[in-house]
Amino acid sequence: MFSSLTSSALRPTSTPFAAAAALSSSAGAHNPNKDFEVVQPPDDTVQALKFSPPALAQNFLVSGSWDNVLRVWEVKQDGSTEPKAEQRIQGPVMQVDWSDVKHSLFCNIQDGTKIFVASADRQVRVWDVSSNQVATIGQHDQTVSTCNWVHSPTYSCLITGSWDKTVKFWDMRTPNTPAGVVSMPERVYFVDVLYPMGVACLANREIKIYKLDGQPVEVKSMESPLKYQTRCVSIFKDKTNGAPVGYAVGSLEGRVAIQYVETVDPKANFTFKCHRSPELVNGFQEIYSVNDVAFHPQHGTLATVGSDGRYSFWDKDARTKLKMSEKLQNSITRCCFNKTGDIFAYAVGYDWSKGHEFHNPQTKNYIFLHACFEDLKPRVKK
Repeated sequence: MFSSLTSSALRPTSTPFAAAAALSSSAGAHNPNKDFEVVQPPDDTVQALKFSPPALAQNFLVSGSWDNVLRVWEVKQDGSTEPKAEQRIQGPVMQVDWSDVKHSLFCNIQDGTKIFVASADRQVRVWDVSSNQVATIGQHDQTVSTCNWVHSPTYSCLITGSWDKTVKFWDMRTPNTPAGVVSMPERVYFVDVLYPMGVACLANREIKIYKLDGQPVEVKSMESPLKYQTRCVSIFKDKTNGAPVGYAVGSLEGRVAIQYVETVDPKANFTFKCHRSPELVNGFQEIYSVNDVAFHPQHGTLATVGSDGRYSFWDKDARTKLKMSEKLQNSITRCCFNKTGDIFAYAVGYDWSKGHEFHNPQTKNYIFLHACFEDLKPRVKK
């Protein structure tokens, strides 16, 4: 079923994704940006979306949705997509992450063919997409909200966060027994990990930063600079040495904060408004949730998506907007970049931001692919 998913060197591409996008004419009311449409999309809103890691030559995209289903597609350089595997579990999918191991001495997951799954049914799972088998490898006492695979020069493990107010560390050599547990003062909503940094966002708007080179050590705890509930987090790198130095968080209030963990210039930390109506509606500006945030792997620029049905690209260093998409018919719930940064994937579906009365179960969900490399180049200083 998934025999083409193998670990190897990156292959050259004969048809660049951007060139294929220039020839694409896939447009319509549901696709005002004329982006590539992923075939056989999920039947319910996408909660998790992630491209495959550098361990794999091809681009594979995994989604997890509220209908309990995991799906994987191969994304080809001509913009076409091919379904590769599908699995149904016992609860809504909250987050996914791929294995990406270079140091096979430390565990038995040696390539990018495993997908870790955090689920609302309190279970932590691993899906071996090469054999299409799913196994439970851990559990929490409440919804498992996050899962992040970590590989370092000295160890590899899975980190999960939960509404049970814990973060757990799992060694794949001894599944179902956590290698470590860190208690939190509140429910864990969102976590991002970019070794050796980890950032956990809690229900009380507290943000905790950890060093993960060895035993996890908390290096900083602070209240979010945003006044409303955190909706997403993403770590960014230093442009000169590639080390993780800070993070972006988005909130319900149409605002993003850029935060450096350590900085000598307090002005380096700032917030900006986004995902708000361009014009006044009945005398007021409509404000939408920032549902996801992601940094470009090459340029270090930023993408945000929101309940307003738009995606926007930003240069945080120049503090300017690079691009704003046309408005889609529904919210954008998740986004991600592929490993080379030429494809931006985003999921469109109802995010319940307007309540039950605005939910139409007949509305189709979509995943689109945008050729993004040029759009996200940093603004050139004059």
